[in-house]
Amino acid sequence: MRYFSYFFLLLILFSCSENEKKQLSIKKGDEFYSKGESLFNKNSDSAYYYFNKSFEYYQKENDNINSSNALIYQSFIQNEKGDYFGSVETCIEALKILGKKQNNLISIYNSIAISKTNLKDHKDAIIWYEKALDITDNLNERAHIINNLSTSLYEEKKFKRAISLLESIKIENPEIHKNLKSKIIDNLAYAKFLQDSTYNALPMLLNALKMREKENDIYGISASNSHLSNYFFKKDKSQSLFYAKEMLLNTKKINNPDDKLEALEKLILLETPDNSKKYFHDYQMLSDSIQTVRAKSKNQFALIRYDTEKEKSENIKKQNHILKQYIVIAILFISLCIGFIWYKRRKKRLQQQKELEVKNTQIKYSKKVHDVVANGLYHTMMQIQNNPDFDKERTLNDIERMYEESRDIAREDLEELQDKDFSKRLAEMLNSYSSDKHKILIVGNNQQKWNNISNNIQMEVFYTLRECMINMIKHSKAKLVSIKIEKTEKFLKIKYTDNGVGMDFLQKKSTSGIRNMENRIATINGKIIFEKNMTKGLVIHITIPT
Repeated sequence: MRYFSYFFLLLILFSCSENEKKQLSIKKGDEFYSKGESLFNKNSDSAYYYFNKSFEYYQKENDNINSSNALIYQSFIQNEKGDYFGSVETCIEALKILGKKQNNLISIYNSIAISKTNLKDHKDAIIWYEKALDITDNLNERAHIINNLSTSLYEEKKFKRAISLLESIKIENPEIHKNLKSKIIDNLAYAKFLQDSTYNALPMLLNALKMREKENDIYGISASNSHLSNYFFKKDKSQSLFYAKEMLLNTKKINNPDDKLEALEKLILLETPDNSKKYFHDYQMLSDSIQTVRAKSKNQFALIRYDTEKEKSENIKKQNHILKQYIVIAILFISLCIGFIWYKRRKKRLQQQKELEVKNTQIKYSKKVHDVVANGLYHTMMQIQNNPDFDKERTLNDIERMYEESRDIAREDLEELQDKDFSKRLAEMLNSYSSDKHKILIVGNNQQKWNNISNNIQMEVFYTLRECMINMIKHSKAKLVSIKIEKTEKFLKIKYTDNGVGMDFLQKKSTSGIRNMENRIATINGKIIFEKNMTKGLVIHITIPT
């Protein structure tokens, strides 16, 4: 029915004058835009579809202002659903359409800044907030932008500037909304506390919380509870725990998964070991759920745009049959070019493979020295450091084992030196990195899962996970680490998660330990994927065919 209506509309367009066609197209775009607005706070998925349709009609007639409006709404929806990269891309598309026009720039800059903040890219967020600040004189707009900007500033440890900007806002002005006043008071107090841990921020923090409770600002109450929990973290653990629990209760009212994840993380660190296990389980389940939902939303938005482009392509083909012939000719030409390029690259790749065989032999022995000797020594150091009851005999046994392994480093049978009870050996190795600063949680490690796994795979997994733990100690500053082991009929799956500082692309490429991990998993036909944790830290997925 929808396609029939669209074809009928095309017939009308062809029968009208050029001016009538333009007016009709803009009117159709307005209808879709109005539907999107009406559904914006009710059904964001459908709203996104209608805004995308309105954008299509506005673009036909080069209506750049309305086109950018539709894109801005789409970016808001993408941001809300956790598709932060997609939101930024949509805003950049809107900027390209607008060119030098000033319309909607504040909304676009602010939307990009919010997405960057959600991605923890505070340096870029500051740049976009400042762009928005430069082009507005409106009192409330400036206050909102400054308040958001201050958060990114103190996340970048630019406390002095954050405090200066917040203090420049005259909150006693009656034009400023009460909810905004409480945000400014709360952020100002928290920024001063971050700058100086001895500063008594409590009166201002409690005042902001009281204002938010009076205004029933549920989102603001969560922010206040978070700041109060952080304020008391080193001063009074019981008070810090109280506000963390209050934050968790409040998140159930607003159904905000990110705030709930933050509250659970606080409770894991503050609660007793027995109680923290329950919170850790909830944390892991919610974290996995968030990533699944956001990945689904991202694919859904891409599919909507794909369907729109596909429908648009079909209509163009029906208007001009010659275009189809050109496309076929172009495809044939491109196919010939691709075939030629493929042949040249294949020839070059075969030549490179021969050269790599020699290099790989060198890398192989270098990797074994790194894994057996260097990491073995570091592992022994960590056992001595984390174990107050120093066991001399056990340490000597470990060193003797390293000696035997290093003697056999040029042979291919290192796996024969492994223990039969691999799960026990793996657990002992992982737990040796546990200390007051680092909590290690192991899920699913039992000998039954390893019984039918070859010694070679066991060895590669052992050294890879040991590399993970060493990188965690040296670089990540993580307080919480989890290792989850699963086994299906065809695959062995291992998921490493920590809440440290994470790892960027350049760091990944420049770290020999990371390259060794990738090479090691590749030798057993497995896959290793490094991801940025959606909340904080690093996630590593290892999949190995059994």
